[in-house]
Amino acid sequence: MSLDTLFSPFALKSLSLPNRIVMAPMTRNFSPGGVPNQAVADYYERRAQNNVGLILTEGTVIERPASKNEANIPNFYGDALDGWAKVVAAVHAKGGKIAPQIWHTGAVLGADAGYRPTPMDMPSGIAIDGKTVGNPMSDADIADTIAAFAAAAGNAKRLGFDAIELHGAHGYLIDEFFWALTNKRDDAWGGETVGERTRFAAAILKACRAAVGPDFPIIIRLSQWKGGAFDAKIAYTPAEMEAWLKPLVDAGADILHCSQRRFWEPEFDGSDLNFAGWAKKLTGVPTITVGSVGLSGEFIAGFGGEASHSVAIDEVLRRLDRGDFDLVAVGRAILSDPEWVEKIRSGRGEDARGFSRSLLGELF
Repeated sequence: MSLDTLFSPFALKSLSLPNRIVMAPMTRNFSPGGVPNQAVADYYERRAQNNVGLILTEGTVIERPASKNEANIPNFYGDALDGWAKVVAAVHAKGGKIAPQIWHTGAVLGADAGYRPTPMDMPSGIAIDGKTVGNPMSDADIADTIAAFAAAAGNAKRLGFDAIELHGAHGYLIDEFFWALTNKRDDAWGGETVGERTRFAAAILKACRAAVGPDFPIIIRLSQWKGGAFDAKIAYTPAEMEAWLKPLVDAGADILHCSQRRFWEPEFDGSDLNFAGWAKKLTGVPTITVGSVGLSGEFIAGFGGEASHSVAIDEVLRRLDRGDFDLVAVGRAILSDPEWVEKIRSGRGEDARGFSRSLLGELF
């Protein structure tokens, strides 16, 4: 397969990329006290130096009392902003483009049982396993959360980031409002239909758009699956998916980042289109595909300890050439090998470093 489309430019509003490769956001937990340090800046700088088209940072949390579920997840407020300014400067010095992923972990607990900030934010007090674990967010909680997302978006633009991504996937807070299992509210923030349950995300998007202006790109990451609920669905049909996604586009989303565990799996019967393919077809906006690109296995198993090796990317190239989606996000392969993009471009993909869980213990 030709690499021409993958290495062709992409432009949207103020964002101009040299190629279609995106570094997927991956939590690293290397920001002591929530503040990214020089090692974090160096980590992203190496990817920019090796021509990643767009770097999406690890999830960075908004200013809410329980916005993160691990102590060393980076903040995107207060003292952390100076650290992020250094990251932006380092990436731009190498000619790279970078966007923070702005996040709230909601009712998802982290691995460290000793770190349990409270009170947890969630639409109905229900975790993604269906258990009641807290109280529903009040109207004041919701208003403050929307404002905190908007403040983070405004800070991203002020610091010189090239775009922002909102984390609306994988069972975290925004996604908890989408999903019928976790959103059982009977007020304006709930509803029987997915279209009604988009209101929280749409309000965040509108507030972020007001904070950054019309020309600054906003990406939102979405998924059907949740952590620990891999067969979960928000949209069971194309019509339901359209009802889910179009309000987000209308509210200000420029790009939909469509997360799958395996990018090649069809979203609905009767078509080989994946999630990103359907999202683009239904909304007309650019989409990002992601899910086990460039490595064997899939990332949940990889983070669980299964080793992965480099594999050909012919299928993702075929779908990109066909116009199913516009950008390709790569996670473990770029985490493992800062030179992955250059190795693919120069035909040395077989030389790319494989992934093992031990690599999560360091930044390089």
